[in-house]
Amino acid sequence: MENVHLAPETDEDDLYSGYNDYNPTYDTEELENDTAFQQAVRTSHGRRPPITAKIPSTAVTRPVPTGYGSKTSLVSSMGRPMTGAIQDGVTRPMTAVRAAGFTKAALRGTAFDPLGQARGPAPPLEARNEDSPEEKIRQLEKKVNELVEESCIANSCGDLKLALEKAKDAGRKERVLVRQREQVTTPENTNLDLTYSVLFNLASQYSANDMYAEALNTYQVIVRNKMFSNAGRLKVNMGNIYLKQRNYSKAIKFYRMALDQIPSVHKEMRIKIMQNIGVTFIKTGQYSDAINSFEHVMSVAPSLKAGFNLILSYFAIGDREKMKKAFQKLIAVPLEIDEDDKYISPSDDPHTNLVIEAIKNDHLRQMERERKAMAEKYIMTAAKLIAPAIETSFAVGYDWCVEVVKASQYVELANDLEINKAITYLRQKDFNQAVETLKMFEKKDTRVKSAAATNLSFLYYLENDFAQASSYADLAVNSDRYNPSALTNKGNTVFADGDYEKAAEFYREALRNDSSCTEALYNIGLTYKKLNRLDEALDCFLKLHAILRNSAQVLHQIASIYELMEDPSQATEWLMQLISVVPTDSRALCKLGELYDGEGDKSQAFQHYYESYRYFPSNIGVIEWLGAYYIDTQFCEKAIQYFERAALIQPTHVKWQLMVASCFRRSGNYQKALDTYKDIHRKFPENAECLRFLVRLCTDIGLKEVQEYATKLKRLEKMKEIREQRIRSGRDGSGGSRGRRDGGAGSDSGQNCSASSKGERLSARLRAFPAANEPYESSSNKEVDVSYVDPLGPQVERPKTAAKKRIEDDDFADEELGDDLLPE
Repeated sequence: MENVHLAPETDEDDLYSGYNDYNPTYDTEELENDTAFQQAVRTSHGRRPPITAKIPSTAVTRPVPTGYGSKTSLVSSMGRPMTGAIQDGVTRPMTAVRAAGFTKAALRGTAFDPLGQARGPAPPLEARNEDSPEEKIRQLEKKVNELVEESCIANSCGDLKLALEKAKDAGRKERVLVRQREQVTTPENTNLDLTYSVLFNLASQYSANDMYAEALNTYQVIVRNKMFSNAGRLKVNMGNIYLKQRNYSKAIKFYRMALDQIPSVHKEMRIKIMQNIGVTFIKTGQYSDAINSFEHVMSVAPSLKAGFNLILSYFAIGDREKMKKAFQKLIAVPLEIDEDDKYISPSDDPHTNLVIEAIKNDHLRQMERERKAMAEKYIMTAAKLIAPAIETSFAVGYDWCVEVVKASQYVELANDLEINKAITYLRQKDFNQAVETLKMFEKKDTRVKSAAATNLSFLYYLENDFAQASSYADLAVNSDRYNPSALTNKGNTVFADGDYEKAAEFYREALRNDSSCTEALYNIGLTYKKLNRLDEALDCFLKLHAILRNSAQVLHQIASIYELMEDPSQATEWLMQLISVVPTDSRALCKLGELYDGEGDKSQAFQHYYESYRYFPSNIGVIEWLGAYYIDTQFCEKAIQYFERAALIQPTHVKWQLMVASCFRRSGNYQKALDTYKDIHRKFPENAECLRFLVRLCTDIGLKEVQEYATKLKRLEKMKEIREQRIRSGRDGSGGSRGRRDGGAGSDSGQNCSASSKGERLSARLRAFPAANEPYESSSNKEVDVSYVDPLGPQVERPKTAAKKRIEDDDFADEELGDDLLPE
């Protein structure tokens, strides 16, 4: 009862008295000075788990000490004084309220600071010891990770050499890291993930640099280490390397090993491995095994590549029915892309229109286009492949493919197949069927009609039916005004009519619609060249050269324009570039020789003329220049072979045989020269030049036939005088004045050939060779006109058609060569 304190009588009416009194038992600020409490904290007694105290019965009245009551010591069940009790005359404060910020200082007017911000900043952290082994290991591990990342970034940027160097450096540092870690910690603490990533990256970089042996060795290190989980799937990469090395048996072996080690839940990975196995079987010619692989893929997860490869396998074994079924499976493969209708705005809502414009060409839309284009490519290629094989003729096969395509989601491809059918007729040179097939599209939709009319215009242009070509070019342009091929063909028909200004307008419009239309750019360059607007033509061909760096036709046109601009040094430079692209072009070599000859560089000219003769030994101009070069350098024996070849090419021209006989005579072989002249006289009995040399040689040698040849020569000269008198009298009567040259080999023999529409005339004044005391030679230095028909025909510049590039080889046929080649 001594612990029970009754309230005074005066407080009976005050129900809330005593609640604002402060009990010093709850004072926690003096805990640091509480010896008993600090001793309990430092000893194990304070760390013991508390024993649940016995809860007193509610019937027992527990005295609650107040600030006015006595401070009696309360002992807990563990013998420890309770918080707030009085022990040894010292009041132990209450600690339960300190965390909530209720302190004695708060009652004294101190600001409320439960987070302790008034204490100031926290003391600085303890400095890291960089010399410790753990810190060195941590820094080295960070460096290895950075090297692996840099290697991957370099590989993605295309710098494979740098990527490999970084991967090797990462491997070296990772080995140092493993050794240091083994010295500090137990081997179980090794970072296997880092080791795996370093080795895998190194193997990948070896493979990217075509170092297959090193890559295989690195992959073997990973695969044989049992500590690396899921390393078996890397055998797929090893199989890929063996496939690149054409070691197909090992490739199939590793693919199958990888297939066995990959769980069945990874279906996509297993399907890709099956595709690789099928491709490898195709490369080895085991088409039956390849068919099994691709059929499994098509039954589990149909794909475009697997379907196309299945068609190839059936085509290889010649199974018509299976080819048809495989084509139908390929057509049925879902594209898994949205329709184009969602990109059409259903209303005039500006927000909706902005969203549609934003997604019209985003990355997802581009990926959809690429997937659709790939599907169309596979279907078109497969149709062109199997059409001639599945039926008795390719036309029937195409018709079957068209019907299948029309019943599928690729309806728009049916028209493209029909156009390919017409192109196949063209390859088989069945032009009538090609034209009939293309004419079927005249009533189709705009795009197909324009494509068909463009091809028809091209066909008629090749047949020189420019009226029909122009008609279908107009149809193509009217169907699709933005079709650059149609505009180019229309320009070609106008070009053929000689209206170069109007042709240039069509070419410019084609370029405005498609700046990458190389045919239009080439043709407008030709047009400017025809109009003698050489600077504009040069700009066009230089632009085209920037697009087509190794185009021989473009290089030739640039050289030709520089020659027309009288800049032989630039023409020579561009011709040298042309020779680097087509080193066997005889006409380009001939033109180079001509340019060097014009500059007086005979050695360079001879080199290029000789190379031209070596690649094409039938060019009369080159043969004549080489023969004249050897005569000029006093090597008549070497000139004989060139004139003999010219005589073989033009056996009716007496000039070349006379040159052969003259070379024998100048080299001192008079007997051979006499035999040659006699042979020429038998073939050309009315050739006065040959008779003169026969008279001279027979006189020098002392033969009896000299009188016979002299008589024939006098009779021939008399007949010639009579003939000339008749011609002169006839000309005088008609008011004309045409003269013929005396002593000419061409006029004597009657072998002058007029230049035809397909030929090229070559004029050269060949004079007899001087010698001492040769009266016939000294009186026979008259010009000889010789002309011949070029067996190659003239090379005329024609504009290119859009359906097929027709850039002609210009053989510089409009130039005259060999003027006055053999001076006296």
